[in-house]
Amino acid sequence: MDNKRNVEVIIGGKVYTVSGYEEEAYLHKVAAYINGKVLELQSQSGFSKQSSDMQNALIQLNIADDYFKKMREVEDLSAKLREQDKELYSLKHELVSLKMRAGQSDTNN
Repeated sequence: MDNKRNVEVIIGGKVYTVSGYEEEAYLHKVAAYINGKVLELQSQSGFSKQSSDMQNALIQLNIADDYFKKMREVEDLSAKLREQDKELYSLKHELVSLKMRAGQSDTNN
């Protein structure tokens, strides 16, 4: 098992120490994503006028929204892959059948 890593990251202009077993680059990537969401929302008018609880809730809702949209995308791509697998299987089956028929007609001549 890998050792737990402590990494300093910046989120919303503040330095935090995060810990995890993942690579340091991954922890920085996660923090950068969250920081990007914070900056995106801070750039919107009215966000700074909200209470800190409301700001945190909006950040969390936006992150959850991104997550569910990506999950839907994964589900759609998985369904498409299953359909393509079925089509590929059908085409392979058809090819084998055609080869068998071609082989049979060669032996009948």
